[in-house]
Amino acid sequence: MRRNNLFRSIIVGIVIIWSLAQLYPTMKVSQLQKEAKTYTEQLQALSNLDADEIQAGLNAGDLPARLEDAIQDDTKLTEAYALAEKAALLHDGIVKLENDAIKQGLDLLGGTYLVYEVNLPQLVLNVAKKRDSRLDSLLAKIELESGASESDYFNTFSQAFNDAGIRMSLYFGQRIQKDEEIVDKLKEQAADAVNRTLEVLRNRVDQFGVSEPSITKQGDNRIIIELAGIKDVQRAKEIIGKTALLEFKLVKDPDVNMAILQDIDKALKKKLSRSDAVAELTATNDSTATRPSKRKDTEVSVESLFGEGTTIGDESEGDSTILVDEQLAKDSPFLALLTSFPGSRNSIGLPAKNLQAVKRIVNSPEVLKIIPANAQVHFSNEPQVFEEQEYYEMYFLKKEAEITGKYLEEADVSIASGAQSFNQGQPQVNLKFNSEGARIFAVATGANVNKQLAIVLDGKVASAPNISGKIPGGSAQIEGSFTMEEAKDLAIVLRAGALPAPIHVIEERTVGPSLGQDSVNAGQLSLGIGIALVILFMIVYYKLSGLIADVALILNLVLILAALAFFHATLTLPGIAGIILTMGMAVDANVLIFERIREELATGKTVRAAIDAGYDRAFWTIFDANITTFLTALVLYQFGTGPIRGFAVTLSIGILASMFTAIVVTHLIYDTINGKRSLSKLSI
Repeated sequence: MRRNNLFRSIIVGIVIIWSLAQLYPTMKVSQLQKEAKTYTEQLQALSNLDADEIQAGLNAGDLPARLEDAIQDDTKLTEAYALAEKAALLHDGIVKLENDAIKQGLDLLGGTYLVYEVNLPQLVLNVAKKRDSRLDSLLAKIELESGASESDYFNTFSQAFNDAGIRMSLYFGQRIQKDEEIVDKLKEQAADAVNRTLEVLRNRVDQFGVSEPSITKQGDNRIIIELAGIKDVQRAKEIIGKTALLEFKLVKDPDVNMAILQDIDKALKKKLSRSDAVAELTATNDSTATRPSKRKDTEVSVESLFGEGTTIGDESEGDSTILVDEQLAKDSPFLALLTSFPGSRNSIGLPAKNLQAVKRIVNSPEVLKIIPANAQVHFSNEPQVFEEQEYYEMYFLKKEAEITGKYLEEADVSIASGAQSFNQGQPQVNLKFNSEGARIFAVATGANVNKQLAIVLDGKVASAPNISGKIPGGSAQIEGSFTMEEAKDLAIVLRAGALPAPIHVIEERTVGPSLGQDSVNAGQLSLGIGIALVILFMIVYYKLSGLIADVALILNLVLILAALAFFHATLTLPGIAGIILTMGMAVDANVLIFERIREELATGKTVRAAIDAGYDRAFWTIFDANITTFLTALVLYQFGTGPIRGFAVTLSIGILASMFTAIVVTHLIYDTINGKRSLSKLSI
């Protein structure tokens, strides 16, 4: 071969083989998915299960059991088993290859787009060294003003404290610190919290099993999450948004609970201008009871019980009526809202209808002064049902946790077993602490034998088991009325860690699978039409040389897709736009070369000399044009998010691929043709 054509031929051959190897998983997965779709449709016809149920059965490995429940006819069931076996083999093949295949983005595959905002007011409140009504009202004002004006939260924060004439050191930082220093420290803590939130969310979404999720930071306190191909959006939002603050707190002794209840009742009676003495509530020790003690309930409005104009419950969250025990309502207005759980050592319950009213009472300023400084009020996470009536439990817990979730090492799901478990046969979450956590847990349980240890998740009590002895292994269980899916989701958020600050959704967009498929079809059609028109133009205008350029154009497309597969990039509609743009740029480079070759031929040079001169003189023009576009793409990738990044990635890859095909591949083809026989005339 002439000059260095052998070396260039080897390079081009290696690139082509590498590209085909990278694209094999994508092509194979596409083929398997088409076959799997056929089997799914046949199974739907036999069983009346929908496609999602069949896919869920394949994912869980229990499709035969689901078919058995859905099909009564033995002949159809046998046929369905055979189809299910073939579908399972295809499913395994897809799972094995899909990590190496090109992923489709949210706009192509369908899914959900979520924008979360970190709750800076709550974060600031969490780091305050003390809290009172003045701070609460000031932070509420700051939140309102910063939200209304969309201004920087901490600028509004500084201005509000300055206008109120309050030194920040009263609530934050050290007494000797200036306000500016405290604000800078709070900004650092907020930035750290957002970054940690980003990592926690990545861990949660990864364990949720979404293929190629996109999780990016936007601005100072917003996080964008794109979940392509997800169908159960609500479940994903619950996993992502759960704070997952896990704490183990000791339950106060029953006599302490009773004293606090009586003091609350006295304070409430005083507030309501009642003079009667508080009746005593005697807790029963009947451990054989399985439901709340009998109450003579009547449903009344809040005003009829506490007087005209009195509101306790939040009427926006439910109706304005509550259930009261007629026997206690007159003398003990607070105890009348409660009941007892005779089978529980805690023995403080309340009808679900009264939950908001009781919360409002225990969080009122008068009652907060009564509750001991080392105690906190918590409620059970889920209500219990007795005789078709729902009841919550109320707990007085030690304020300081014995151990928190930061020491958690593992969290998994199993089925509760053993005679000691009240949830035998039900899913439970098993916890395992690290070595330091195991030591702390052993000390805490050893020092509090025969006391209740409440497991508190996000401020709600999941369960409050009795400590029967020291637990040295660092293991614990969370039992409750979980479904298997709920238990798995809880294990996911516990493994991923707690969010450093609450987050809430400020924007949500969902793209349906059918709309995504429409986008795929439109993108494929536009790409096909664009390439077909370019190929046709090049052949008509440049003849044989145009055909050579078209070969390079097809190879350029193959290289781009292979690079996307290699880097595990996600293909989106903007990405397809980037590919179409680079197709035009690749042709543009060939047009420059061909026009240069024409000029050289017009001067009387031989074909070989004209080709060499054309490539040499066009190179720097092509290089300058492409390098400026490449730098622009890098800037878009660095500072852009979501669709802009997708466009930048494909544009960058396309620029490099187009320079390689236009300068190296087409030149090699010319040299190969001209080397076999010396051309006297070039079709161009």
